[in-house]
Amino acid sequence: MKELSGAAWVNKFQGSASTETLSYPFRTNVELFLAALRQAGAVVTIAATLRPPERAYLMHWCWKISRVLVKASDVPPMAGVDIEWDHGNDAKSLREANAMVAAYGMSGLHVAPALQSRHTEGNAIDMNISWSGDLHIIDKDNNAVIIRTPPRDGMNTELHQVGRNYNVIKYHGGARDKPHWSSDGR
Repeated sequence: MKELSGAAWVNKFQGSASTETLSYPFRTNVELFLAALRQAGAVVTIAATLRPPERAYLMHWCWKISRVLVKASDVPPMAGVDIEWDHGNDAKSLREANAMVAAYGMSGLHVAPALQSRHTEGNAIDMNISWSGDLHIIDKDNNAVIIRTPPRDGMNTELHQVGRNYNVIKYHGGARDKPHWSSDGR
């Protein structure tokens, strides 16, 4: 029997925020980059790593419904996910999709989470990075890099170059997905 959509679905098909669930060699690259960041005094908070396909499905379609890009009645089913998107009333369906978007913390996203992505492969990490003052960090080649320019967060282009040196590449889409890093920038 299908269960109506809503915020309760966010607790099902939990994703991971552990580097241990990442695929090799990306896992090793991320762990080395994180160690360098922490050694340099940066504060790193990991929000997501591996995302089960079922969770990606839920995130994708609730976001699409919430932006009125698709009607709840038109969402295709996914085997093993017994969700009923259509509440029999467009306003109720939209309200519950918005509740899911908020519970997933996706209210600020400008693009729908992908159904298949580097997260579902174990080749992506969402992390918030910040520091104060200059960041003195060692790259993968053991070179000292000093980052003096703002912003002092994961959107710093000099930090992106250090990450690239570790084969941890900042999302190519700019500010559309600020915390996203992956094996190839997608």
